[in-house]
Formats: sequence, structure tokens, C-alpha cells
Amino acid sequence: MKEVQEILNKFAKTVVTQSKRNLTTKGKGGGALHKSIKYDLEVGANSFSLDFIMEEYGNYVDKGVKGAKSSSKAPRSPFKFGSGRGKKGGLTKGIDKWVRKKGIQFRDRKSGRFLSYDSTAYIVRRSIWNTGIKPSMFFTKPFEKHFSKLPNELKEKFALDVEKFIEHTLKEFKK
Repeated sequence: MKEVQEILNKFAKTVVTQSKRNLTTKGKGGGALHKSIKYDLEVGANSFSLDFIMEEYGNYVDKGVKGAKSSSKAPRSPFKFGSGRGKKGGLTKGIDKWVRKKGIQFRDRKSGRFLSYDSTAYIVRRSIWNTGIKPSMFFTKPFEKHFSKLPNELKEKFALDVEKFIEHTLKEFKK
């Protein structure tokens, strides 16, 4: 099991490092999501458990979200705004905080004066809600790339656990 532990540690470290690098490359690094990406590896006598951990909204950034009115940005995403399954107010708090942190303020078309942060955040939220979020695949791509490089016997055993994990995660999201 020591070899398995070494292989999985190397795999997980590489996936975490490349995921963080992908976020930084896409201009989304340095924030709470970037800092939250970690892994937890537990190896027992006859089993192992590898969990990748990140902020919940990391799934939305990775897989994208269909908009309430259009799904053109993320047609294959399992997530959709307006489905009634997500956390209420999550988009509002996140966008408000982001607009203030970045110092973004739109201008009024008629007067040319700056809009308040609240007004700017509302416009951004409305656009995101209606059109969705494009998938970044910041986590999925390195995971799939390096998963394919794992030894076959390890992959077969790990694939069964991944299937169970995905089923469990989807059940949790539906709640």
C-alpha cells in the first residue's frame, strides 16, 4: 500500500497544483476558491480514500451553470439558475463582494455618472442569472489528464469509488 500511497499523493498534488494554476491563468486565482483547493488521502490496509476539497461554488466555476433564459454558455452543465435547488442568495453575496473588491462601477448612459456598487452588482447578477456561467474546467481537465496516467489496476479500483462518490454528490446536490 505504500506504493499506492505514493502514486496517489503524487496524483493528488499534481491535480491540486494544476487546478490552482488554471484558476490563476483564467484570472480567478488568489481568492477563496484558489485557497480552498486541497486533497485528503487516507490509506488503510485494504482500502484507500482520496477526496478533493474546495469551496462549493468551485463546482459551478468548473462545470459552468446554465442561465435561467439561455443555456448557450454551458449546455452540458448539470447546474441551472432558477432550478430552485441552489442556495438562496449565494450569487447575490458573491457578486456584491466581488464588485466591491475589484472596484467595478458602471456609468449611467445619460448622465455619465458612476452607478453605485449595489446598482453595478445588480446588473452583473442579472446578466449572470439570465445567461449563465461558461465552464472553466479548471479542475476537470487536470483530473482527467492525470487520472489517465495512473496504473490500470489502480484506475479500475478507483473508478468504482469515483462512481459511488459522484452518485453520492449528485444526491447531496438534489437535497
